[in-house]
Amino acid sequence: MTPFAEVKKCFGFGCMRLPMTEEGEVNLDEFKDMVDLFLNSGFNYFDTAHPYIGGKSELAIKEALVKRYPRESYVLANKLSAFSIDKEEDIVPFFEAQMEACGTDYFDFYLFHAVDAEMEKKLLRFHAYEHVKQFKEQGHIRHIAMSFHDTPEVLDAVLCAHPEIEAVQIQFNYLDYESPEIQSRGVYEVCRKHNKPMIVMEPVKGGSLAMINEKAAGVFRQFEPGSPASFAIRYAAGFEGIFMTLSGMSNLAQMKDNLSYMKEFRPLNEKEQEAVQKVVSILKGEGLIACTACRYCTDGCPMNIDIPSLFKRKNELKQFPGQEEGIRRRYERIVSKGGKASDCIECGQCEEACPQHLPIRELLKGTAAVFEA
Repeated sequence: MTPFAEVKKCFGFGCMRLPMTEEGEVNLDEFKDMVDLFLNSGFNYFDTAHPYIGGKSELAIKEALVKRYPRESYVLANKLSAFSIDKEEDIVPFFEAQMEACGTDYFDFYLFHAVDAEMEKKLLRFHAYEHVKQFKEQGHIRHIAMSFHDTPEVLDAVLCAHPEIEAVQIQFNYLDYESPEIQSRGVYEVCRKHNKPMIVMEPVKGGSLAMINEKAAGVFRQFEPGSPASFAIRYAAGFEGIFMTLSGMSNLAQMKDNLSYMKEFRPLNEKEQEAVQKVVSILKGEGLIACTACRYCTDGCPMNIDIPSLFKRKNELKQFPGQEEGIRRRYERIVSKGGKASDCIECGQCEEACPQHLPIRELLKGTAAVFEA
């Protein structure tokens, strides 16, 4: 049972990575099929944000969900993406534009987006907390929440200062649990200390935990059902205090797989937990780039470099030995439409935007050395 009566089950539809056409538009026919299956399976939580797919996620939500179902039949979460606005006066128009784009006059959950120490300063400077509380008083928001990307110490300070925050969305998966960069365990423990219900983002780490190497996948194959994604999502959803686990499903097949084990959710048992720890050891030994393909780094890149896709190709070289020729061809197709890794001018805007705190400029140099030598 969730702490929020309107939320039916513990699994949510993250709308950052929707099915797309070759022309770069959301495939509305497939998205509608996914929405129908999701709701008919007893789930009702949808999560979006204005930056997702360059604003196309909100518009797709309007067409596939809001126009087709009664408003009380689903829970819709959106976010105040303060990195998309320049001054306090932008907040109200930004919020009104989000309601218009989604076709609704209220959001069930409204989150301060990607909060870290620097973002907190901006939110305070723009009096954003006061504006959002006013939106709630006006009936345009049911619950105030935030998504968080920083240290446990920063989170503790933010929650102490803002008791109005009802829930916290955190990056949480088995590979990041003990990560010194992400510090998922410490962030989780701070949420528990403050008794804040949690929403999990990136349980499959941008899809990378669904596409693991053969040795790691073999550890999971002894269990039925045993898709790598199922272990990642069930791992995250099984922790006390987590009321919602989001999955960014980008096609109907992914949704069917996710629903197959989340309709009747059961946490990992002891043997499955042991299998997860074996996989952690295997994956950490690969030294992969910890990119989740959120694509915040690509917005405004002056050289139009598709950073997540290039990093994915570099990871694939380590994950799938023997497929080098095909991986290099995919790299060439990507750079034929945009900048190469070596085109980076080291402006640093990508690193400022990266919620994983990756040294992107150095990683691009390494990628160029591998693919462009």
